[in-house]
Amino acid sequence: MKSSFILLTMLLSIFGISAARAQETIDVAKIKCDQFLASRVVDSRTLSIWLSGYSNGTRHNTVVNVSEFQKHSTDVMDYCISHPDTNLMDAVKNALGAGK
Repeated sequence: MKSSFILLTMLLSIFGISAARAQETIDVAKIKCDQFLASRVVDSRTLSIWLSGYSNGTRHNTVVNVSEFQKHSTDVMDYCISHPDTNLMDAVKNALGAGK
């Protein structure tokens, strides 16, 4: 009986955690710069990586330039500091320009 309880507890903890994570979605178009800077929605570093992938994907670019990524991340953060009420996606476009 005790081993069944332990097994049930383990299964609930494993499947409960994975089910909760599987349902988490984020609409990046609704994130404001101040939320991004404060990591209120998701970790800023994680979101920066996603934004880089999204941007490169729209341009069909499969090469990752690490130093360029770091500079672009800094540029977006600097822009967001000056424009905290701007949508993050607009901040990326404004900070990096359409061609970057």
